[in-house]
Amino acid sequence: MRFLALASAAALGLLTMSSGSFGQKPDDQINPVSITFQKQGEAALAAGNLVAANDALETALVADPKNRAAYVTLGKVAQAQQLPGKAIRYYKDALLLEPNDVAALSGEGGALVQRGAVDRAKDNLARVQKICGNATCPAATTLAAAIAKGPPAPVQTAQASDKVPPKGQEQSAVPEKN
Repeated sequence: MRFLALASAAALGLLTMSSGSFGQKPDDQINPVSITFQKQGEAALAAGNLVAANDALETALVADPKNRAAYVTLGKVAQAQQLPGKAIRYYKDALLLEPNDVAALSGEGGALVQRGAVDRAKDNLARVQKICGNATCPAATTLAAAIAKGPPAPVQTAQASDKVPPKGQEQSAVPEKN
């Protein structure tokens, strides 16, 4: 009689733990709705519509946050918008899901070059080349070309009226009367 309560408690616990895994999907399956929005985002990016691409890809991630390809494509969108810091964040999110994702490593390296961190981009290139092995790898070739090109030149935004005159030639705020 004493063992009946213990046995029923153990059976109930085992039943509860095993039934929780029936409805779960494996980690490698992405929600089809997420994939649909990802494809829409990729098409919008290819068409040059960065706002629509960003919206579709963010929707894809809401549908399934494990969609690595959506993170990588969002990184490409951010780079096209000249936002390398945001791109790096998206590539890092993809790399958290799969540390050896060659597309994410290469994209992150390109964003690092865009931001001026060429040495860190070279580290990414070494990782990509190690993952690819002896095979020719388009991601490694693209990243090597971006590193060779170097970071973009800084944009000059000062106007001629913003220049400071040399010492002794300051302009007065009050016009002189003749």
